[in-house]
This record gives sequence, C-alpha cells and structure tokens, in this order.
Amino acid sequence: MTRRLLLSYVALTLGVLIALEVPLGILNAHNLRQDLRSKVQRDAVTIGSLAEDSLEHGRPVDSDVRAAVRRYAEESGAHVVVRGASGRPVVSSGAGAAHGLLVTMPVAANGRVFGTVGITYPISSTDRRIDRDWFGLAIAAAVVLAAAALLGLVLSRSVSRPLRRVERAAQRIGDGQLDARAPETEGPDDVRRLARTLNETAAKLETLVRSQEDFVADASHQLRTPLTALRLRLENLERDVAPPGRETLAAAMTETERLSRLVSELLALARPLDQVEAAEAVDVAALAAARAEAWDALAAESDLRIETDGAPVRARAGAGRVEQVLDNLLANAVDASPPGSTIRLTSGRRNGWIELHVVDEGPGLPADARARAFDRFWHAGAGEGSGLGLAIARKLVEVDEGEIALQDGSSGGVDAVVRLRPAD
Repeated sequence: MTRRLLLSYVALTLGVLIALEVPLGILNAHNLRQDLRSKVQRDAVTIGSLAEDSLEHGRPVDSDVRAAVRRYAEESGAHVVVRGASGRPVVSSGAGAAHGLLVTMPVAANGRVFGTVGITYPISSTDRRIDRDWFGLAIAAAVVLAAAALLGLVLSRSVSRPLRRVERAAQRIGDGQLDARAPETEGPDDVRRLARTLNETAAKLETLVRSQEDFVADASHQLRTPLTALRLRLENLERDVAPPGRETLAAAMTETERLSRLVSELLALARPLDQVEAAEAVDVAALAAARAEAWDALAAESDLRIETDGAPVRARAGAGRVEQVLDNLLANAVDASPPGSTIRLTSGRRNGWIELHVVDEGPGLPADARARAFDRFWHAGAGEGSGLGLAIARKLVEVDEGEIALQDGSSGGVDAVVRLRPAD
C-alpha cells in the first residue's frame, strides 16, 4: 500500500514536471538562439553602415572599417566578409568561425543594394548556456521529485499504517479473537469510518457468538439434571416392569444415554477456546496406547481387536484434547468395524507433522461423505450417533493448530488421520 501510493505521488509529480519543464526548456533554447540571431543581424547592419559609403561610390574600404571588422572578429570569434555589388569580397576578417550561425544582411540605400555583409558567428557559448539551463531545470526537477517523494511517503504512511492496523484487526477477528478492535482515531476520515464499521461489526458478532455459546451451555446444563433423574427413574423401574415391557424400557434407557451424550457434546462445542487446556509437549504414542487399553474391553464386546504401533514421538498439544479426539475416533471405528476385525492405532512423524492414524476395516466412506463427515449433526446412513463427534474432534485439533482428515484405509475402511505440530 505505501509503495503503491508513493509511486503514484512520484509518477504524478514527474508527469507534471515533464509537462512544464520540457516546453520551458525548448522555449528557452529557441529564445536564446533567436536572440543570438537578432544580435548578429544588428552587428551586420552596423558593419554594413560603416562600409556603405565606400560600396556606394565604388571606392576601396578605408582602414577604419577594416579595423572595426578585425576588432569585431577578434572579440566575438566570428568570421566577417563584406562583399560588393558584384559579390566579390572587399573586406574579410581572415581567421574566424568556419561553422556556426550564418547571417547575411544587404547594404542598401534608396532602394539600391551596394553589397552584403556576411557573418558566421560561433554558437558554442549559446549551446553551453542552453545546456546549463537544461541542467538547472533537471536539478530543480530532482529537488521537486525528492520533496514530492518525502511528502508522498509521509502521506502514504498516514493512510497505509492505519489501514494495516485495520487489516490486522480483521485478521484477528477472522481467527476467532472476537475481542480484537481496530484503532478509530488514526488516519483519514475514510479509514476511521472503516475502523468504526469493523469494530461495530465485530462487537455485534461477538455478542451473537457469546449469546449462542451461553445459550447452548445453559441449555445443556439445565438438561443434564433432569436427564440424570430420568435415567435413575428408568433404572429403578427395571425390577418393576414385566418381561414384555423390558425391551421398551431398555430402548428408553438407550435413548436417554444417547441424549446425555448429545448434551455433553454440545457442552464441548460451546466451551470457549480461551478456557481450554494449555498446549505442552506430549508423547502421542503413549497417549494412543493408553486410550487403546481403555477401549479394549468395549472393543472385545463387539469381537474387535485394537492394535497399536509407533515409536515415541512428541507433539505440542493438550493431552486431554488428544485423548478426547482419540476417544471420538475410536468410538467411530468400533461402530463401523465388523465383528472379528482389527482397529489399528499408529503414530509417527511424516512431512514435518506428528501423525496419529485410527484405521478400521469397515465398509468405508465415499469421498463426498468423507468431505461432510466433520459437519455438525451429520452422519452416514441412519446411524444412531449425534453427528457431533467429528465436529468436536476437528475443533479440538484446530486449537493445537493441527489438522484432521478422513482417508481411504488400506483394507477398505476409513483411515482417520490427526496431524499435530512437533514439540521439537
């Protein structure tokens, strides 16, 4: 921004200088040459008037005229030739300029021409003066350009610096720092109005997002207590319900558990990012092994095995966030895997990232389904999940400036890969 504005100011000034100084220089050179021609013409007329009497009567030019011609030639460096009516030279200055401005004036009286005076006048001094004038104009242009550049730099910075601060504020707001604000008292009026508009928009957005988070959190908190009470009542009814109704009771308890998980996941999504665990160097291989061990029993109930593999690697992340991400991915893998299959949990370093892979042997997902899998409340088919697990996982990974994606597994299932920044 500063460079473009500065170049604009300098280019505009340069254009004005060219439009003014070039015609001025050309006009000055023309005037100097015209003044020189007029002077030489006057000198020729003067010499002709001295020789007029001799030429008119056909007498030899006297010594005074010859002396005047010689002095003029010596003082000016010009070559002077006085010719008679026949065109033959009657007076010549001898040595003098062979090249230069040639002026020929007639010697006449009463309408009769008695001869001519020719002067070849050197123009080197006039050319030097014209060159000096052009040089002076160039120096003046350079000074004006330097002043314009300095003034343009000050003006452009007065505009671009506040704009850069507005841009940085907009970037911070876009990165989720909704409390970021742009300075409203710097720069021109247009920039100040832009900053005020950005701040007003950010304030409205912050209010909207905070109110939404507060609503979700409050609603989730309010729902937890009655859901817990409902689950306890359903469990207490189990011994009083006759066998034909126990299947319905079990379905009700399952739906209650599902609703409780949904409330917990909504709370996780509504949790502000500034209240999360600080990132530190964590051994992701050890975390993966611990979560695999925790899920072994549940996997065994579905006739599944969980295998872990990978050398110890350390990533900069929140240990609790990594564990929650692994729990979400393992839960999806258990739901998608057929009995008798294996879930593989691996870790390692690749392309500058620390990678965690959770690979199942299920039916897999098409490309369009993998692209939508991280959308909230979306799940493949008619599944019983809330559709929030992967959305939560992505949010947790992004807190640590990482990436998460679903890929085709080597055995036809899904390869869920988490990429985190290394700690060293």
